[in-house]
Amino acid sequence: MKRKADFYTHKAKAQGYPARSVFKLQEILGKYPLLKKGARVLDLGAAPGSFSQFLLERLKGKGSVFAVDLSAEITVPARFPNFGFLQGDIFSSSVLDRITSHGPYDLVVSDAAPATTGNRLVDTSHSLDIARRVLEIAVQVITEHGNLVVKLFQGGDEREFMGEMRTFFKQVKGFKPQASRKESFETFYLGFDFKSPA
Repeated sequence: MKRKADFYTHKAKAQGYPARSVFKLQEILGKYPLLKKGARVLDLGAAPGSFSQFLLERLKGKGSVFAVDLSAEITVPARFPNFGFLQGDIFSSSVLDRITSHGPYDLVVSDAAPATTGNRLVDTSHSLDIARRVLEIAVQVITEHGNLVVKLFQGGDEREFMGEMRTFFKQVKGFKPQASRKESFETFYLGFDFKSPA
């Protein structure tokens, strides 16, 4: 079912972004200093490209963004030469190899979500699988003191997932941006200051 365009959808279109999701990341980065000057960023589940475009604009020609998505439908303006894209499945070992070859990364972001079924139990379970894979990738490719932003559908396993993140990050926070749809049960989990586990 196609969602009705709302305030953020129209605002994204007016500002030249392919999706309203850009304002979630804008709010997160406006509140928390996760993106360092000249950072190398990995964007997982990047289509249609709003996160990547916003990150590139914030980097102002310094650093880089490498994006991965199952879909090839990603739109990032050609004026950004420091952008790379790979179409592929983040659960694939060959995709992980490609991701690693472009790293390491100072920030890993993921707005990835499963194709929803309407069954909340199923959807939250699939979302948790994706979030755990993002975390698994992040801890292999992130720099010391690097940061993570990952989306998760709320369904009862949030505390467990935050505990898993705390194994690798000195501080972990949950944050729901105002730009998230009111009916959405998504939350972003932020990992600050990556630490290698003992």
